[in-house]
Amino acid sequence: MELKQLEQVEIETVYLTDAAANTVRNLLIQKNVPDYGLRVFVAGGGCSGMQYGMALEAEARNYDHVIEKDGVKIFIDPTSMMYLNQATIDYVDSIMGGGFKIDNPNAVTSCGCGSSFKTKESEGYAESAGGGCGCGH
Repeated sequence: MELKQLEQVEIETVYLTDAAANTVRNLLIQKNVPDYGLRVFVAGGGCSGMQYGMALEAEARNYDHVIEKDGVKIFIDPTSMMYLNQATIDYVDSIMGGGFKIDNPNAVTSCGCGSSFKTKESEGYAESAGGGCGCGH
């Protein structure tokens, strides 16, 4: 009798650290929109060809991936999820200021500030984007 190896299926998801979840929750309270979520998306542009974006939104759109951690909702459209799958969103506070940081295993290069990146699939896409990071994105 032959044993079949089970195929491992990777679930499309994005991870949110406790620091990021707490920061989003506090931001929603400050803005007086505690039921909103954080939209995380990828758009063309930036010094590496693609850039991350974030916005507060009242609800998910059709086909969005909705990720929830400790009551905080993250909305990601299907196209952005292709670039963000398995990424971790963190919030880092340093002497130079605080901000969200995305650790993206799909990025092959990223700019110095971490706001823009390039994937294997997008390598040709970024040819016209310039090179160095003066970080005006």
